[in-house]
Amino acid sequence: MDKSIIMKIYNLILEKMVMPAGDLLFSTKTMAELKKWRHISQLSESELINLQKENLSDLLKFAVQEIPFYKELKTEANEDPFTWIKKFPLMKKKVYKDNIDLLLSEDKDKLIKKMTSGSSGIQGITYMNIKEQDLNRAIQMLWWEWAGWKPGKPILQTGMTINRGLLKTFKDYFLRTTYSNAFGMSETSSAQLMSKFRNKKNYHIGGYASSIYLLAKIAEKEGFKDIHFDGAISWGDKMFPHFRSKIKEVFGCKVYDTYACSEGLMIAAQHDLDYYYIMTPHIYLELLDKNGNDVEDGQLGHVVVTRLDSRSMPIIRYYTGDLAIRLPRNQYPEKRKFAFPLLEKVIGRDTDIVYTQSNKFMIVHFFTAIFEFETGIKQFRVIQEDLSSMKIEYIPSKEYDEMVLPRIEKKIHEHLQEDFPIEWIKVDEIPPTASGKPQIIKSLIK
Repeated sequence: MDKSIIMKIYNLILEKMVMPAGDLLFSTKTMAELKKWRHISQLSESELINLQKENLSDLLKFAVQEIPFYKELKTEANEDPFTWIKKFPLMKKKVYKDNIDLLLSEDKDKLIKKMTSGSSGIQGITYMNIKEQDLNRAIQMLWWEWAGWKPGKPILQTGMTINRGLLKTFKDYFLRTTYSNAFGMSETSSAQLMSKFRNKKNYHIGGYASSIYLLAKIAEKEGFKDIHFDGAISWGDKMFPHFRSKIKEVFGCKVYDTYACSEGLMIAAQHDLDYYYIMTPHIYLELLDKNGNDVEDGQLGHVVVTRLDSRSMPIIRYYTGDLAIRLPRNQYPEKRKFAFPLLEKVIGRDTDIVYTQSNKFMIVHFFTAIFEFETGIKQFRVIQEDLSSMKIEYIPSKEYDEMVLPRIEKKIHEHLQEDFPIEWIKVDEIPPTASGKPQIIKSLIK
């Protein structure tokens, strides 16, 4: 039987039987949410605007009625939610951390705790319920479908989740996912991984932009000219132009970048254009200048996002620290697949990479995956001046104790599997980048 026919049959079995059974088993609704978002993506522009307006209005009404933090603000309501939301304050990560209990509508112990990656150097904490998490997963799967993937189509996924757990193991098996840990990749292990995909067909690759780029560089260095992926889906850090061109050159595929935040904000993704479709029924996006005023389309602005379907812990006017440019309407392509509005560019921090003399490398998430569990460190920055060592600036928190630094250093060495000298520097302040977002890695190697 033709492989394409087998794939269609397997996809049908997954969507009609296996995935609904999985949702029933784990008390989730991912498949139902995916079907809903497939429908939403086909709506007209006017329908999307009306849906966003309705969702935003419902969220703001809920916040002022049910959330203690917003009750105390006593913001004057307005029939136009796009006007009303401007009366709500901008919320930075620290504000959320300091007011957790005042921002929840449900019992914290019954919610899913999300420790944000801390790639800005400051760790955040958010909460969501199962329904809100299912919706995030559904939108991510929708974005994967925009890249040509379908449930059951093989994919090589790089990530930082060492312990996959029962649900992720279930997902990996039935969705035919080869999961590779991007935690402190070495050239040898990466070359071995890439060798397994020589002459393989019908695979996608997905993961942190920097990790896919590094795999492409290693495949090129090893002379693997027989590796081809049907598409590359990136998330987690900045997809630089040289990342994109190298991945396309080595793996012979188009790159589909996505833009989301660990706080549960699925902001935008690419499909048929170089631009990003903004998920307006799910989020309300503002691009502001340094004084908090809206910038004109085509101008660089600070990204401020509101999640329209969050109720357990509403995310309203969250200041991400990123910069982006909205595409002017007069520059919209005549033909585009969806009616969502468009982002022209997503501007992130320069996500540098720390290298060792033995050709191992550490992407930003190598460090955040360690520091996110160390509450004794309020903020940190890695500085590398040469290949033989690195410096880590840190600001201690109230939970700091003398064992924090040795414990972190031990974890770094264990994951890296190499003794790498670390100089710790206690500081009172870590300067932000031009976007106002703290820098986590600063490479001085030319």
